[in-house]
Amino acid sequence: MPARMRLQRHGKKNQPFYHIVVADGRAPRDGRFIEKLGTYNPLTNPATIELNEDKAVQWLKNGAQPSDTVRRILSYKGVLLRRHLQIGVEKGAITQAQADAKFNEWKQAKDAKIANVKSNADAAKRDTAKARMDAERKHNEAKAEAVAAKMRAKAEAEAAAKAEAEAANAAAEEAPAAEATEAPAAE
Repeated sequence: MPARMRLQRHGKKNQPFYHIVVADGRAPRDGRFIEKLGTYNPLTNPATIELNEDKAVQWLKNGAQPSDTVRRILSYKGVLLRRHLQIGVEKGAITQAQADAKFNEWKQAKDAKIANVKSNADAAKRDTAKARMDAERKHNEAKAEAVAAKMRAKAEAEAAAKAEAEAANAAAEEAPAAEATEAPAAE
């Protein structure tokens, strides 16, 4: 059975973390392996991939077959392109300097694209946080305005009740005085 380049799962439930390994094709998924080539964390944005590219190229050259996911990871990191260019050098189609120039050009474009994705993700995260803070501020202002309106209404009600009570007291004080002044006149 040929050697397989595949993922070996680690991490907690719902928090996967993978090791990229070369293993015998008959070995269980998380079992024995020949060599560890790197790690893969799909939970970050963009996914974090640490890979020993030289060893990966060497294993591909020796006939190791990557799984579908590992093939995509190797393509993302440029290992398959590097191997393709190396085959061209071995056949004499291009020189090593041309192959290195092509690979470096591709690598710079890929790094710029990844940096752009990271900056866009960071900007989106900041915008979301700012929108959330603005919404919370507006909610708090509306709540404070409602509380202030309620306090004003309560103060106005208390002032009206106090004025009413004073008017009633004044009327009560005037009524006995008026009766007192009317009583002697009646005699």
